[in-house]
Amino acid sequence: MTSYVIEADGGSRGNPGPAGYGAVVRDAAGQVLAEAAEAIGVATNNVAEYRGLIAGLRAVLELAGDGAAVAVRMDSKLVIEQMAGRWKVKHEGLRPLAAEAGSLVRRLRVTEWTWIPRERNKHADRLANEAMDAAAQGLTWKAGGAAPAPEAPGGTPPSGGAAGGLRGGRQTDLLDAGAIAELSAPTASIASAQQRTATGTGPRTGTGWAPPTRVATSLLLLRHGETELSLERRFSGRGEAELTANGLAQASAAAERLSREPYRLDVIVTSPLKRARQTAEAVAARTGLDVEVEDDLKETDFGDWEGHTFTEVQRRWPAELTAWLADPDVAPPGGESFAQAALRVDAAGERLVERYAGKTVLAVSHVTPIKLLLRNALLAPLQSLYRMHLDLACLSLIEYYADGPAVVKSFNDTSHLR
Repeated sequence: MTSYVIEADGGSRGNPGPAGYGAVVRDAAGQVLAEAAEAIGVATNNVAEYRGLIAGLRAVLELAGDGAAVAVRMDSKLVIEQMAGRWKVKHEGLRPLAAEAGSLVRRLRVTEWTWIPRERNKHADRLANEAMDAAAQGLTWKAGGAAPAPEAPGGTPPSGGAAGGLRGGRQTDLLDAGAIAELSAPTASIASAQQRTATGTGPRTGTGWAPPTRVATSLLLLRHGETELSLERRFSGRGEAELTANGLAQASAAAERLSREPYRLDVIVTSPLKRARQTAEAVAARTGLDVEVEDDLKETDFGDWEGHTFTEVQRRWPAELTAWLADPDVAPPGGESFAQAALRVDAAGERLVERYAGKTVLAVSHVTPIKLLLRNALLAPLQSLYRMHLDLACLSLIEYYADGPAVVKSFNDTSHLR
């Protein structure tokens, strides 16, 4: 059976702003069979990305009919993960589009949902930028059909910009996830933006960055204070080490900071281990909040290495330590691997974000769970844990937005300890 490849893209200059999408259908050999593009007025990046996917699915159905095998490749992590079922479609504005795409998918045989970097999506990216150019001029524009003219080698850069990065004011997916809360603005906001575009009134943002209009769920991550084991740089996993006098002072300093503006905590959750609970209780005493225990925020189980220094482990378990440092799937003897820990920690993070949507949550935990939550927010591989450093009683902040992306706003902040 002939198989097909869809490459789709979409974007918005302003988010929401003048938007458009592009889609390309190729055969298994890479030959372009069809393309589609459209200026869709004022919309958000994520809406445009979904519209591009839908156009690509429809093009395959027109070419091959029901049951065709197709691989979908896009540089939108959000759309790929949501359509693959790995992320939930949480934003109301995207659900109708996801449902429409899903109804088309059920008529096909999708063999893969693959995220690709923008440089490997140049044809669809070019079409989307041409559509955005038309939308920015207030034009109604649509293009597409079978057997288009051959693509220029390497892809043709869109008008008004060079390849890569920000093109003609368009924000990449990474930038969308990094600073904009209105990833899929409600209809009223889009209509308002359309009116401002048509009349030339309203604030201008220059590069297209718009102020947030959606409420994020803020997850503040506080590492516990000092213990005797951390002072002596020993592996400290599931043991019940207590805070030292200095550790209590660190917890108090963090509590004092978190009781002031701009922090307005709604919820405090903590690992069940004593050093984390002591730190959380210090914050609770200053804020008047109760402390909830989340078992999956506990530290990694270091097994036989618990309580030993790195040097002691290196001498007694040299081969096991080398393997552990090289591969997050390897566990210490009798312990838990980082990959195993990631499953429970990621699940805990998802529960907290769903349970306390729109609130500010303080999670008091340990080095590994905090690194894992940050890694997840950054869509980084597990190996990134080896490249992070977190100090005792440090603060980090992740903000989660309604339709999936997460934003790391601060990392390893210890300014309250100075």
